[in-house]
Order: sequence, then C-alpha cells, then structure tokens
Amino acid sequence: MSKIDLHGIFPPIPTPFVNGNIAYDKLAANIEKWGKTGLKGLVAMGSNGEYVYLSAQEKRKFVAKVVEMTPDHMQVIAGTGCESTKETIELTRDCADIGAHAALVVSPHYYGGRMNEAALHTYFSNVADHSPIPILLYNVPKFTHIHMTAGLVAQLSRHPNIAGIKDSTGNVIQLGEIANHVDADFNLLVGTAGALFGALTLGCVGGVLALANLVPQICVQIYRLVQEGRFEAAKKLQLKMIPVNQAVTAVYGVPGLKAAMDMLGYFGGDPRPPLLPSSEKEKSEIREILVKADLLSA
Repeated sequence: MSKIDLHGIFPPIPTPFVNGNIAYDKLAANIEKWGKTGLKGLVAMGSNGEYVYLSAQEKRKFVAKVVEMTPDHMQVIAGTGCESTKETIELTRDCADIGAHAALVVSPHYYGGRMNEAALHTYFSNVADHSPIPILLYNVPKFTHIHMTAGLVAQLSRHPNIAGIKDSTGNVIQLGEIANHVDADFNLLVGTAGALFGALTLGCVGGVLALANLVPQICVQIYRLVQEGRFEAAKKLQLKMIPVNQAVTAVYGVPGLKAAMDMLGYFGGDPRPPLLPSSEKEKSEIREILVKADLLSA
C-alpha cells in the first residue's frame, strides 16, 4: 500500500475567478488563511473547484500554484480524473511531477451505461499502475450518476497504489459496508460534512468537505473531538453545521459556496459560466443560514 497519511480534514478548494480568469492573488490569500486552521491539506480540482470548466493547461498551472502556495505542513491532493484512461494518466503524472502528494480520480461517466464494474476496475487499476503518487477513488454519484459499490471498492483496495476513497454519497451505511471489506490500511474519507461525525465513528480517517472552505476550524474541531472520544460535544457541533452544509452543497451548490465564502472573509467570487452566480434572494437566504449557525452576526 502506498504510504500516505490522510488523517484529518481537507477542503476541496474553489477556483477563484475574476472576469472569467483564474485569480491567483485571491487563491494565495485564501490559502494563507486555510494554512493557519489545522487543516491536513487541500484538494485542488475537486467538484467544488469547477475542474470540468478548466482547460488542460489551466489544470496544470492551478495545481502548480496550489503546491507552491501551500505551507509545507500540508498535503496537496490533485483531482486528475478525465474521461479517457490515457488523459487521466497523463494529468496524474504531470501533477505528480508538479509536487502533488496524491491524486483524486473520479469515475469516467459520459458513457455511463458502459461503466460497469469491469470497466471501472480496469480503469482505476490502469491509472494506479501508471501513477507515481498514490491515487484515491472518488465516488460522487450526484454528478457522475455512477455508483461504486462496496464490493468494487474492496477489490480496488487491494491495489498497492490505491490508497483510499473519497465517498460523497453521504450514505453512512455504504461507508460502513466499505469499512467492513477493504484492506486495513485503506483510507476512507467522507465527502460531505453532513455525515462527518457518523463517518468518523465508523472508521473514516477524515473528510474532504466543502464546508471546510468556510469554517475549517469547526470541521477540524469535530474531527478532533471524535478522536478524543468527546462524542457529545462533537455531535452538538455536527448538528449545528448540518443546515450550513446543506446550503453550500445540495441547495445552492458551487455558486452558494462561493457566496458564503465572500460573507465569511474568504474570496469566493463568481463561478465560471455557464454556472450563474447566486441571486440576491439566494444570498440573503444563505446569510440567514450563516447567522442562525452563529457564523455571522445578524
């Protein structure tokens, strides 16, 4: 098994745009703040990074800048999943050369009807065979409409260069099934903050959480409280954060996450078209949710 310590909290960082171009000065300011919050590392080019809207060249430059700006005590995980095996391998190798510590690889999904277990097993195994850095499987049926079963994950967990999975289903039963069947040193990362407390108690080593872009200290605190066995305090915090997490993931999506970041002192900015920014009505609803969670004063 590729050795990489993934115990902790990672935000899948948004890509900051100004007038449709990546704003690296805004990225630097956000990373400087995140670097002081106890986060384990950063995930560049996850779903919240609007990676599907970045050109091949932009992806490489973005990862290079994130690596350059991230403090030494933190890890950088790069989202390198593309539709073809060839392109995924090329991007993964390039991100490894740039300095990423691991690659997060989403399942190909355009030809979803043909992405059966055999196809997915072959795809992930091939990428892992050719990757100089450990890879993490990325199960996000909300976007891909492909569901990786616990059985498939268990098979892939035997590959020496597949180090773990980010499971974004929010389904704690599924996480438990995976935990029951994977290799002992396979890293399970929960992909939604709404399930963080439950997932950690079932054996997840950490999380890749959109919410950690906004309130990294609170996500880290839930993680640490569970590690210390202080479940009542962890549960309280978890329950308080559920409406906020729902807002910036399920309800308002990436534009909502970016709007909330702007309200909480980070740079969110506008998404890249065709995504539209949050409307004024949505922004006022998001603000209300943040006030209710004691993250903003009324």
